[in-house]
Formats: sequence, structure tokens, C-alpha cells
Amino acid sequence: MAEAARASETVAVPAPSRNRVGRQVRVPKTAELVAGHLRRQIVRGELEPGDALPPESGLMEQFGISRPTLREAFRVLESESLITVRRGAHGGARVSAPDADVAARFAGLILEYRGATLGDLYRAAALIEPPCARQLATKPTAADVKRLRDAVAAEKAVLDDPLALVEAQDAFHALLVELTGNQTLILLCSMVRNIIDRANASYTASATDAETQKAQALKGHRAHVRLVGLIEAGKADEAEKLWQRHISGADDVVNSAGPKTLLELLD
Repeated sequence: MAEAARASETVAVPAPSRNRVGRQVRVPKTAELVAGHLRRQIVRGELEPGDALPPESGLMEQFGISRPTLREAFRVLESESLITVRRGAHGGARVSAPDADVAARFAGLILEYRGATLGDLYRAAALIEPPCARQLATKPTAADVKRLRDAVAAEKAVLDDPLALVEAQDAFHALLVELTGNQTLILLCSMVRNIIDRANASYTASATDAETQKAQALKGHRAHVRLVGLIEAGKADEAEKLWQRHISGADDVVNSAGPKTLLELLD
């Protein structure tokens, strides 16, 4: 970490161009270098969720840094939800698992700034989820079908609780993608669904027509039940088409509310 002592400097280096014109390159701050080292250990599994980091004194000696610099590094990792820090005599830093919710919060902020609507998110989901339904129906397994049936049973148990039902139905959507096993799709969909969940909860809580809302929820539940049946029967084409119609229908309902469909995710 000796190089990190000059971390706040800005130096000019030749650009890789024909004219070799110098450009300013920012050298990372010491705290950023320390955070990067610890981040790599967490992501590579060298430090696992729940592990306690060494005491501050040990880390300060290891990296050759001051306490304020170490705490700045901790703040960077806390902002990424990679560690949690408790202050006091019995405090310390512990490793947390990387969480898609963090990415979703930043993505939601950007989408709200750009004036995105809830319909935008449903249309994104309509591109991701129907092919997942098709994939599951192509080679259905008893284990997958059981998990899907358990998910629709969880929905049925809360049909009279609008907010709980929204949560249960969103969990079904997430499970549909999770069962594909494709980690990239799972992450992308979890980000989209996280934002939809928050917006849906707000929309449901503010809705005034309880009967219409309940009818829509029941219609959605029946679509989920039908999808599980199609997946179990191996009807891939029908499963994909049903899910496309289902998500597009939700988009139509939400957009009929007009300006309220603009994302408003900030507390």
C-alpha cells in the first residue's frame, strides 16, 4: 500500500494516440484502494457473509493507514452493502452478501430521474419472463413444479390482503426466473422486480377502488395457476404466450391510472 500514500495526486500521462497528447488521470485515494482490496476478498469468497473483519488496529497496521482512512474505506463498503459496521466497545465490521437490492435502488433512482413509468418496467419484464416460462415448460421437473405450486398456494392464502398478495405474486414472478438457473437473468429480473415491487406496493396502498383491485388480483392469481399447469404439461408455446398476455395485461391496467404510473420511489 506504499503507493497509496500518493493517492490524492493527479498526474498527466501520455494518451495512447498518434499525437501522444497528455491527459489527466485520477489516482485512486488510499481509502478506495483499501476498499477495493477488501471488496475483492468478499466477491471471491475469501471473506464470507458473517465473517468479522480483523480489528481496526490490525487493518491499520496491515495497510499502513490511519484510522480515518480505514473508516472512509468502511463507508465505501457499507454504501455497497458489502459490510455492516457496529460502533462501540463490542462493535466491528462484518461481511454481508452482495445484494441485488442495492443495484435496484440505484437503477430506480436513475429511472425516476428519467421519468420512467411503471409500464416501462412491465414491458422490460415482458421481454425477460415469457421465454423463462417457455424454458421451464420445455423440460419440466417435479421439483420445479412443486415450488411453483407452493408459490401459488402462498398467494391463495392471502387473497383477502392486497399488500400481502402483491408481495406473494411478485415472489412468483421472481421464482419463475430463478428456476431457469441463469444468474444473469436472475440478477436483471431481480432488479426490475425490486423496482416493480416498490411501485406496486405504493400503487396498491393508494388505490381507491378496492373491488376492482381485488378482481385484478384474482385474475392475476388464476393466470399464475394456469401457467403452472401448462409448465407441468410441457406446453412451452402456450406457457410463453400466456405469460406474455399476463404481463401485458398488467401493464394496461397500471397505465390506465394515468400520471400516477410515473415512478415515485424516493421516500
